[in-house]
Amino acid sequence: MLPAAPTSLQAPVRRLRPVSLSVMALGIAALGMPSLALAQDVSRPVDTGPIEGAPPAPPASTEDNVPIAFEADTVEYDQNDEFVTATGNVVLRKDRQSVRADKVTWNRKTGQIMGSGNVRMVDQDGNQLYTESVELTDELKTGMMENLLLVMRQGGRLAANKGERIANGDVVLQHAAYTGCAVENDQGCPKKPTWRVVAKTVVYSETQNRVRFSDARLELFGVVQLPLLGLSVSTNGGAVSGFLVPDLRSSPSNGIEVAQSYYWKIAENRDLTGSLHAYTKAAPMASFQYRALTDIGAYQITGYATSSNRIPINSTNPDPNRERAFRGYIFANGKFQLDENWSIATSIRRATDRTFVRRYDISRDDRLRSSVEVERIDQDSYFSFAGYATQTLQSSRDQGQIPVAFPVIDYRHRFDESILGGKIDTQVNTMGITRVDGQDTQRAFASTQWSLRKLTGMGQEVTLTGLVRGDVYHSDQNDLTPTVLYQGQEGWQTRAIALAAVDVKWPLIGQVFGGSQVLTPRVQLVATPRVKNLAIPNEDSRAIELEDSNLFALNRFPGYDRFEDGVRFTYGFDWMFERPRWRIKSTIGQSVRLSNKPSILPDGTGLASKTSDIVGRTEVRYRNFFNIIHRYRVDKDTLAVRRNEFDISLGNNQTYLEFGYTKLNRDISMDIEDLKDREEVRAAGRVAFANYWSLFGSAVVNLTDRVEDPTYGSDGFQPLRSRLGMAYEDDCLQISFTWRRDYVTFGDARKGNSFQLGFALKNIGAW
Repeated sequence: MLPAAPTSLQAPVRRLRPVSLSVMALGIAALGMPSLALAQDVSRPVDTGPIEGAPPAPPASTEDNVPIAFEADTVEYDQNDEFVTATGNVVLRKDRQSVRADKVTWNRKTGQIMGSGNVRMVDQDGNQLYTESVELTDELKTGMMENLLLVMRQGGRLAANKGERIANGDVVLQHAAYTGCAVENDQGCPKKPTWRVVAKTVVYSETQNRVRFSDARLELFGVVQLPLLGLSVSTNGGAVSGFLVPDLRSSPSNGIEVAQSYYWKIAENRDLTGSLHAYTKAAPMASFQYRALTDIGAYQITGYATSSNRIPINSTNPDPNRERAFRGYIFANGKFQLDENWSIATSIRRATDRTFVRRYDISRDDRLRSSVEVERIDQDSYFSFAGYATQTLQSSRDQGQIPVAFPVIDYRHRFDESILGGKIDTQVNTMGITRVDGQDTQRAFASTQWSLRKLTGMGQEVTLTGLVRGDVYHSDQNDLTPTVLYQGQEGWQTRAIALAAVDVKWPLIGQVFGGSQVLTPRVQLVATPRVKNLAIPNEDSRAIELEDSNLFALNRFPGYDRFEDGVRFTYGFDWMFERPRWRIKSTIGQSVRLSNKPSILPDGTGLASKTSDIVGRTEVRYRNFFNIIHRYRVDKDTLAVRRNEFDISLGNNQTYLEFGYTKLNRDISMDIEDLKDREEVRAAGRVAFANYWSLFGSAVVNLTDRVEDPTYGSDGFQPLRSRLGMAYEDDCLQISFTWRRDYVTFGDARKGNSFQLGFALKNIGAW
């Protein structure tokens, strides 16, 4: 499918989405204008159920004209003029169309049908038209109509004073009004819609499946009136070309921004949105988004372009004397399913400089990753051929040190046949790493893993694992890697890895505190002969730290370049308690190395000593109202908390509070770039009130001080971002006003206050 559209409160470009109208002509409702109160009264009760007493559709005809079946209380036939007059609960039906009226006259010579009195028509799509009188053809096509109301199957109503079909087949409505709002509350009582679109003339083109509004204006809450130019909607639920809802915001870097977009529906499966952004403090910017859906997949291309002073990618300071240069950003992604097994996925993200996407509020990422991947997946095997490139947006990073990974090939296969009762999994992997100004590394390995899982008579789950692997590495310019621990030895290197492990779990189930509990003690023994590690370049095993997620992993290093050797014993337990509305899950554990050889794991990771730190995770949940997750690592000697993370959520979808706290006090060497200490607090919340209103906000504060990171300039309290806003949202309207403050200047992305106005209508806008 096409990539998802942004949310209504955040989308910088909002397309006037199509309104599904009837094939007979138009749909919409609204409050009536003072002079047309009866014609445009959408609050009047209507029966939207099936037409009772409708005769069955006549048998299919072999001719082009399908006959009309009807019934009535009384029927009179004038043989001279060939008039048929039916009165009393008249019901006509043709295919999936039906008409109900108090009286129907039928001129058999001309084929004209006139219906009057509480007329209700249902078209082939299920849209329902209510009117006082209507002129029909023998195809049940509408002609003249008066005081009409159309209720659409997919939502929305259209009311008009009168309607007429003109010579080219279009239907013209006079003094019409439309709304996508409900006209009844939850108790079934009438209510006025929040908004409506009123127009002097509405034209429906059956051939183009489009409705066009002339001299239209938008009324909000019956007071505010805004002109709408060139508004048109589709009758078949598809998109239509036209101007979109403007976007309004302001920022300290660019001043006031007004963005106007035009949507072009190229075909049913392709569209293009072009936008022009005007600023009071910056040069104009143009952007576009092209989307396409093909028989085998979908893709989209988004681009931004402007001209201004910029910070080059490999520089950390702007040049005030630099002339204006092209600045831009491109983002393209897509996925294609070639057949049942093969697929291709690609993503391209690239900017001309480090600050463009942040200054223009496109993204707050600190890196842009591009990738391409070819995959084949079947029942027993997996194959991937991929490439990855990353553009850093961090001012302190050298782009020349950022690697390009290509090719990255991974193949895995699971054999159906068992050996000694266990399953065999094989893997072949190769990767090439290149840098413009850094170390280059190539790697290839092949591995085979045997695993056997058994349940004992006492309920223990025993898993036996055996692994053998062979690696080949080649690297050069190793001395260009700043962290010596990651360099490895230049040239060709080989190594062999073998592992044997036994893992035992013993679930114990019982009743407690009015609920059930499962206590699962777990022990694991892993033995690995000495592994050649430091001679091998470390590209993908750098961010090592003991956590509850890798406590029982066969190799607690991430990636493949480092492999934990020696003999270790790991123990811990899982505990889960459940009772109505409540659930508690907890994990805690520790490991002990049984060998005396020195560890390559750096201090501060929790694994450097023979006995590891204690790690755990606890989650407490009460229904969907309250949830808390606590992750921790405790120093084995001092019981100091080395890792402390809280994530708390409280409330429902309307009113909620979220709080997060992270403190990494690992006391680790500053030479290990991937494992620096940090402390941060995050909060977000929303309070709903007065049925439709809400206040929302969020904040991120960096609590890291110079003790935790001597290179950091903060005093221990540095707000990074904060946001506060108010929103109104009912069944058909969304309005929001958001204030945001950035406290850190990043190049030409200045700190300061930003404001954004969000606006969306059901069926018109980003709903």
